[in-house]
Amino acid sequence: MDREKFSEEMAKRTYIAAGSETHLFMHEMSQRALAFTAEISGKYHTPEELRKLFFELIGKEVDDTFGLFPPFSTDYGMNITLGKRVFINSGCCFQDQGGIEIGDDCLIGQQVVIATLNHDLDPEKRGSMLPAPVKIGKKVWIGAHATILPGVTIGDGAVIGAGAVVTKDVPAYTVAVGVPAKIVKEIAKNPCNSDENDCGGD
Repeated sequence: MDREKFSEEMAKRTYIAAGSETHLFMHEMSQRALAFTAEISGKYHTPEELRKLFFELIGKEVDDTFGLFPPFSTDYGMNITLGKRVFINSGCCFQDQGGIEIGDDCLIGQQVVIATLNHDLDPEKRGSMLPAPVKIGKKVWIGAHATILPGVTIGDGAVIGAGAVVTKDVPAYTVAVGVPAKIVKEIAKNPCNSDENDCGGD
């Protein structure tokens, strides 16, 4: 098993049997992620140093506009994809084996959890897992302490309220709150053109 093969298996949402080659590879790679996140979170780094460390962690180019407030935790790291002008606040935990995509201009609040693995419901197979990616569109704001569960897609411009547990897809330009999260409001694509949000000006 190598990273390329592992990525292929995750993309196909292949069942991960406990003790299998894929499962053992996950454990091996988690040690790498722990080393990087310990360095990121264990002492002060300048924003430039954090971007460099995050680039090395995820193995992909990180835009100069990326911002991170440690501590940060991830189980794998190599299956995180970021857009431009993404900000991740302190205490976030990403379980990214199944794939996490975050679009441009997203704000991720404090202690947000993004999970991409489900364990088998059968108690005799509970150590086995099924991956499913999380996809977050552009200009999404995820409030503090929210949890995004495997397989969820969040549309552009959406807002996830603080403490929400998101179990289903969230349409673009909506607000989702609660446990489980439910849509409570639609958002105008250009708030300054709506009656409720008079931005003034000429």
